[in-house]
Amino acid sequence: MIDKCIFCEIKEKVLENDLAFAIYDKYPVNPGHMLIIPKRHVADYFDTTIQERQAIDKLVMDCKNLLDEKYKPDAYNIGINCGEDAGQTIFHVHVHLIPRYKGDLDNPTGGVRGVIPEKRIYYCVLGC
Repeated sequence: MIDKCIFCEIKEKVLENDLAFAIYDKYPVNPGHMLIIPKRHVADYFDTTIQERQAIDKLVMDCKNLLDEKYKPDAYNIGINCGEDAGQTIFHVHVHLIPRYKGDLDNPTGGVRGVIPEKRIYYCVLGC
């Protein structure tokens, strides 16, 4: 038996398909920050079915198109926290689609590498 899951109880969705839905993040990193969530309660991305991953991926693209029109971001970050040690706090898979805007961070170099701040900035060698 699953304890109450806030994602399983969501009624209002921004976009959805048969296996997944999208909402705006309640605590957005930037304007338009969205979460794409499978309808089946599953804690870890690696436990989703291929059909669920395809449905999630389709919604990532649909959400990007919506955000492109509504917010006109300059770039995106896409991320999934898998497990408590990776920062997951709600144990129902959710994909973060985070619009990025020129100037929202002084130096965005390293992107998602910033999950470990001292690893974010690195020096590319060998012609990266």
